[in-house]
Amino acid sequence: MKPVPESLPDGESALLVEADAGLNADEADALSDVESELRPLQIGTEQHATRLDRALVDLVPEFSRSYLQQLLAQGLVNLNGKPVLKASTRVKAGDHVVLEMRPTVQSQAFRPEPMPIDVVYEDAHLLVVNKPAGLVVHPAPGNWSGTLLNGLLARDEKALLVPRAGIVHRLDKDTSGLMVVARDRAAMDALVALIAERKVQRQYLALAHGAWTGPKTRTVNVPIGRDPRNRLRMAVVDLAIHPGKAARTDISYLGGVDVGCWVQCTLHTGRTHQIRVHLASLKHPLVGDSLYGGSPMDPMQRQALHAYRLAFVHPVT
Repeated sequence: MKPVPESLPDGESALLVEADAGLNADEADALSDVESELRPLQIGTEQHATRLDRALVDLVPEFSRSYLQQLLAQGLVNLNGKPVLKASTRVKAGDHVVLEMRPTVQSQAFRPEPMPIDVVYEDAHLLVVNKPAGLVVHPAPGNWSGTLLNGLLARDEKALLVPRAGIVHRLDKDTSGLMVVARDRAAMDALVALIAERKVQRQYLALAHGAWTGPKTRTVNVPIGRDPRNRLRMAVVDLAIHPGKAARTDISYLGGVDVGCWVQCTLHTGRTHQIRVHLASLKHPLVGDSLYGGSPMDPMQRQALHAYRLAFVHPVT
């Protein structure tokens, strides 16, 4: 399985999980007793004139595109009362679709799971939560349950009506701090647009290794891409040689001692592991971040990164 980014900023964005078209034996056994579901859907104005498979991904985001294409190929999708086999079929607003849904491991993961959620702000359109370290944001291979998304579904039944339960960006598992979550589709679309236009200010506090030297304020403006030597890592890359994307982080020194320093990091882009990579490129890896050269420092045993400030114009009011 591989993560497939949606039309959100890279890295800090929410992710769907693209699954292999078929189930393995264990998955098939686990789901064999679960009945299929006939799910009626209506094509909205947002899906007008798009491919059927793309429209379905939007309407049932808990299923991967490849799985939905498999349903089409098996004749399990009806469009306006007639079976349709081609994923490329164009749809119109108002079209009626009926799916015979066959459960997958990832679709079963989109279930409510009660858990404590620290809500620091809430209104009718959005909420801001303080995510603890150790909590995964979105179901993915290895973490199909116990995620923030599962908790949001349990907290508010209306979250079932919003793609990804309203999650519009993410934090790494071991990063704590603030996340904004939409409570309706209009707010979600507006927040996605604000993030894409870089109109959401995100600031982090970090504890990094080493004594800080040089200017107290630095701007790291170097591209980030997949590390060609280790696919689990990201790295500063030369775009003439390796694929990557522009990335900018403003870093301000707050204080420290010989073995470590407190810094504030302001993101101007949202690349995967951006702060971790940029600090490591300055020879100041995060405390507790073993992937990028850091190590634990009592009492901090986890990745020392906290998203402490979000600033944006409310998308509705």
